[in-house]
Amino acid sequence: MTTKLKAKRFRLRRPEFPAAAAAEEPATLLGTGTDDGFGAAPYPTAGGPAGPRVLTREEAIMASAQVSPPAEVAAEAEMDAIRREGLTGRQLRLARRTAQRHGLPATSDFDAVRLLRRKGIDPFQRGNVVDLVMAGDDPEEEAPPQAPAPGRALATTPGEGQGLRLPQTVKPGAGLPSSEVRAEPNFVADVLRMQQDIARRRRRRSAMLAVRLFFFVFLPTLVCGWYFWVVATPLYATKSEFVIQQSQNPAAAGAMSGLFQGSPLATQTDSIAVQGYLQSREAMQRLDADLGFRAHFSDPALDPILRLDPDASLEAAYKAYRRHIQISYDPTEGIIKMEVVAADPQVSADFARALIGYAEGQVDHLTQRMREDQMKGAGDAYLDAEAKLIAAQRRLVEVQEEFKTLSSEVEVSLITAQIGQLETMLTQDRLSLQQMESNPNPNPSRMEPLKRRIATLESEIALLRAKMTEDNASGLSIAKVQGEILVAQADVQTRQMLLSQALSAMEAARMEANRQVRYLSISVSPVPPDEATYPRAFENTLVAMLVFAGIYLVISMTAAILREQVSA
Repeated sequence: MTTKLKAKRFRLRRPEFPAAAAAEEPATLLGTGTDDGFGAAPYPTAGGPAGPRVLTREEAIMASAQVSPPAEVAAEAEMDAIRREGLTGRQLRLARRTAQRHGLPATSDFDAVRLLRRKGIDPFQRGNVVDLVMAGDDPEEEAPPQAPAPGRALATTPGEGQGLRLPQTVKPGAGLPSSEVRAEPNFVADVLRMQQDIARRRRRRSAMLAVRLFFFVFLPTLVCGWYFWVVATPLYATKSEFVIQQSQNPAAAGAMSGLFQGSPLATQTDSIAVQGYLQSREAMQRLDADLGFRAHFSDPALDPILRLDPDASLEAAYKAYRRHIQISYDPTEGIIKMEVVAADPQVSADFARALIGYAEGQVDHLTQRMREDQMKGAGDAYLDAEAKLIAAQRRLVEVQEEFKTLSSEVEVSLITAQIGQLETMLTQDRLSLQQMESNPNPNPSRMEPLKRRIATLESEIALLRAKMTEDNASGLSIAKVQGEILVAQADVQTRQMLLSQALSAMEAARMEANRQVRYLSISVSPVPPDEATYPRAFENTLVAMLVFAGIYLVISMTAAILREQVSA
């Protein structure tokens, strides 16, 4: 079994040749003896006549013993500092090409960096790299490689470039570099070209976006702002608040029917109805007829957008009415809020007062029919009961006049009293007769008159009894007369009871009608303002910008989605 050797990669630096070491071992150097900025290789490189030369020990000792001038020592120190920066092979090649473009006599890549920096040129700046790439005639192909300067060639040295291929200084007449060296500069040019293309596209798209935003967002916003700040007519808003209340019925305060009485829920329907009426065309026509709504908003002093044509149609006037008169209802508090906008503060307050008057009339009209119906039904029932009672009383009077009797009960009581008196007298006479007959020798002269009196009393009592039950000369008995009178009296009593009930019903209807009455209470009276309320220039301009931006965003997103769907 064979184990593979593992070798570590080391960064080789330029070896120093002390006099003692040079005397002992021969040195292997690359090039013609000039300093090219790279370290010496520890191994000889095979080559032809242009390859490196192996020096003898004496030559190495003599080369190491040579003394360099101060300028060369300073340049060497600068290149040592540049080497310690850890520049990559690509940066060194760019520096070499930049130095060649500027005509600097650089002997190595590090020397090119040193000379460029002394001249004030940053070889690694993006602009210098772009100029270097764009210097060629054809942007798609790299410029043909130039022949190396005398004494320069390419060699592979595992040193400062961390194992990369770096150009080296060689003898004059050395061979040209291979074609493989051109691949990386071409790749850099392609990357730079793509970066430039991306940047150019981004700049073009940014410019087009700015143009579109200007024409579709900022320009309309500027126009709107100019209108709001300069052209728009100042408008004055008069605000007022009122509430619709219901009268409370003390009798129903504790009943379930009065649970919501006095709360906003009891008048919610009426409040909504009043709100709808104030926003209707009828209210606009009444306001126009009373205070000249159209004439006010047709004034030539108003701006063209706000001004209403003198011969405008009803719909146009109604749109202006809805735009300048805002009415809202708060169901939680039962308050109706109204805002009237006009070009003059006093006119705005007059419009508000007129609308409040219309609302109050509408509130009265809402329950008027109900109250009238309730009172009319109760009144008709009462009048009918009263008329029937009068008729019954007249019937009773007619019966009394017909039978010559005020009351059947009185007649019966009189006849009964007479019969009682006659019965008493008859009983006394019979007792006297029996007493006389009880004597052994009665007096006939005294008994005959007594017998005749007893017979008369009996006949009178029989006549009175017959008068109560039998028909008299007029064909009616006391019983029939009493029946007719009692029927007439019962009818009168019934009619009196019905009249009393009708009167109670009419009173209840009157109370219910009073409860149905609505009252309009003004909580905030209309007061003309002293400063213009509209237009709110800053807020309106900001809203216009947001609206235009939203429209542009929606349109752009729609267009992008459609473009993607079409190209898919």
